[in-house]
Amino acid sequence: MFISPAFAQAAGAPSGGSGLEAILPLVLIFVVFYFLLIRPQQKKMKQHKAMLGAVRRGDRVVTGGGIIGTVTKVVDDNEVTVEIASGVKVRVQRSLISTVLAKTEPVNDDKKGGKSPSGGDGEKGGVSGLKKLLGGKK
Repeated sequence: MFISPAFAQAAGAPSGGSGLEAILPLVLIFVVFYFLLIRPQQKKMKQHKAMLGAVRRGDRVVTGGGIIGTVTKVVDDNEVTVEIASGVKVRVQRSLISTVLAKTEPVNDDKKGGKSPSGGDGEKGGVSGLKKLLGGKK
């Protein structure tokens, strides 16, 4: 009685947009994810794999458990022996080495010259040049 019947209006025709408009945002999101997440992670994994391949005897490493030690022997492609304390050696999977702290220097093949690769007088790492700069005695 007091309420009049409400009539629905005819709905407008939906816009005839193409499927490209619906897929374009998904493609853009994937491109952003690739450049911000996937690609940097792949690059980091590649660098880590190269670092693990270059591990050799004498390198100071950090294992996945946080133990710091020195590589004493490369057993095979999957294992290395790490000395974590004086006389305490453990076998560690190469893939569980998280960081190489210090690399050993390759053996100098130039026995005749007597000069170090740093260009100094046989002292490591150019320490003599640093001493000269600071006014220290050789």
